[in-house]
Amino acid sequence: MTKIGLEIHCQLTNLKSKLFCSCKANYREFEINENICPICMGLPGSLPRLNQEAVKKATLIAMALNCSTPNKIAFFRKNYFYPDLPKNFQITQLNIYGDTSVGGAGSIMVGDKKINITRIQLEEDPGRLIYEGSSSKNQITLVDYNRAGTPLVEIVTEPDFENPKHVREFLNILSDLLENLGVSDPSLEGAMRADAKVEVKNIGSFHDLEKAVHFEITRQNSLHSRDIEIAQETRHWDDKRKITISSRSKEEELDYRYFLEGDIPWITIDPEIQQKLKLEMPESISSKKERYVSKYNIPPQVADVLSSDKFYSELFDQSHTESNAKEIANIITTDLMGLVDTREKREESKITSTHLRDLADSIQSEKISRISAKNALHEILKTGKSVTDVISELDLGAVSNESELSDIIKEVIASEPEAVEQAKSNPQTINYLVGKIMQKTKGKADPKLSLDLLKQQIG
Repeated sequence: MTKIGLEIHCQLTNLKSKLFCSCKANYREFEINENICPICMGLPGSLPRLNQEAVKKATLIAMALNCSTPNKIAFFRKNYFYPDLPKNFQITQLNIYGDTSVGGAGSIMVGDKKINITRIQLEEDPGRLIYEGSSSKNQITLVDYNRAGTPLVEIVTEPDFENPKHVREFLNILSDLLENLGVSDPSLEGAMRADAKVEVKNIGSFHDLEKAVHFEITRQNSLHSRDIEIAQETRHWDDKRKITISSRSKEEELDYRYFLEGDIPWITIDPEIQQKLKLEMPESISSKKERYVSKYNIPPQVADVLSSDKFYSELFDQSHTESNAKEIANIITTDLMGLVDTREKREESKITSTHLRDLADSIQSEKISRISAKNALHEILKTGKSVTDVISELDLGAVSNESELSDIIKEVIASEPEAVEQAKSNPQTINYLVGKIMQKTKGKADPKLSLDLLKQQIG
């Protein structure tokens, strides 16, 4: 049976500064090698100063994954040489004196399977290697140290995964959890990275990780069947060839020569602080889903989608009432998610909770049809104008006057004699004529009223 374990690295992107210095945690806004200082470059005489907020955010993650959270934590030096590591050691955590990392053993459910967490540790991210050149012969390696020292949480799992699909499901759940906690934005490049054992680096997405795991399972099974020793090594994912390639031999724990970081004392986390963090923890995704289903009678599939995304669940919670909750959930999951499907579009959109509430109320009071509501939504996202103004300016008001609608239906019947005859013998085809009515009214007709009047006139 295949067994897969994961090491997931999550940047604490919502912090203001790096883990041990005052340089910006958001290194992405800087030119290469501009977001650096003597501390994150490891220059002689510089001393680290621990970011207290990073410890709190890492502890929140541990609590959300049901991990034990010790009252005392320690930092260690992990010694190895690599170009992106300016100090030639990484400040990290290690459970060598018991549970001294921010998080001990824990677990999370993925479907009906329990995934066990080994530990959660807080550490600094190394710099970033940039490869230039069209082939291995003329390739050069450049280093950008802007990322060096960024707060990083490493989540280590037990080998509880049995296939790549299971791995991907877990990573999607973890990504939603981190976003919901407000500690990280996993959509940012490099903000969430996962290594599968055998360790595979340079994986840019969960989809690529699934492919890499598939490849490694096949490769290792082939080696095992031929009695060839499987080396402990770090392999890189080649996105062009869709294969993993050997990068370097993987060191044993002893090779890193861990020892306590002498410049950072043991950290005591007061039980009162831990209790406060628990009380301040946002509502879990599973709790939101249960609330949406039980309180507002939203279908489980819709509630699942809505609760998993912090941006949309906050919009929903700020805009709904008991009477319009299902309508607003429908607008968000059916229309809004398709129109605002990237981080950039979310930042540019001008929609507010008031817009959603007014739009839902307009649909329920039949001032506007659902098709016209989608057209209104397009305009609101671009301009931020009120729903009333958009309906008026674009002439989106519903055609609900029976006399006016009857005249339009007569025109449609006259222009579609064959479709009318088909509808008489096969009632299912009547939707074609309803579509023609909607087309003629530019989506403003009430679909139910149109269908009722159409049936009356066809006889």
